[in-house]
Amino acid sequence: MPPEDLNANYQGVWDGRLGFGHKAALLVVDFMQGYTTPGSPLHAPGVVEAVARMPCLLEQARAAGIEIIHTNILYLAPEQRDGGIWVKKAPVMRHMVPESPYARFYEEVTPQEGELIITKQYASAFFGTSLASTLMSMGVDTLILTGCSTSGCIRATAVDGVQHGFRMMVVRECVGDRHPAPHEANLFDIDSKYGDVVSLDETLAYLQQG
Repeated sequence: MPPEDLNANYQGVWDGRLGFGHKAALLVVDFMQGYTTPGSPLHAPGVVEAVARMPCLLEQARAAGIEIIHTNILYLAPEQRDGGIWVKKAPVMRHMVPESPYARFYEEVTPQEGELIITKQYASAFFGTSLASTLMSMGVDTLILTGCSTSGCIRATAVDGVQHGFRMMVVRECVGDRHPAPHEANLFDIDSKYGDVVSLDETLAYLQQG
């Protein structure tokens, strides 16, 4: 189906917009060295590109004084048993253990002192974590979503986020995947049903306002 036919098919049905709400937080999902290190089984060129665009967004978010929350994936149980069925389906995730360099944050997006880090074992940043409660306690209604991968943890977090009552704003240039096809397909799906896919320029402009 040509792209124009796809857009026309969704128009008026799956093209609603949420917009930014009253108070936003920036969520940086799993920008870990496993996705950015050449030779790593998780290496994803799209993630490398997304990470390169993050410093200006982080700088503006810090200047605006909004909450910045980072997530990582880390398995602490022997044989990654705390990964359950997911590590059986995707055994590549077994690299995410404390002793692995792949489990470290990428240097350009390393959390600063005082920024919250939430450790998760599954795709969604909400599943099995305190993220929703933490955001509610802060009075946050809008989550600016960045990180990787678009077809995995970003999509899962966007779906769970809207189901928890948050406006999910996915920054197109600041999310990435290992291949353009699932990246674009999932951005289309998120923008249609679970949040707004916005540009980096739009996001910076929003942060500069307040």
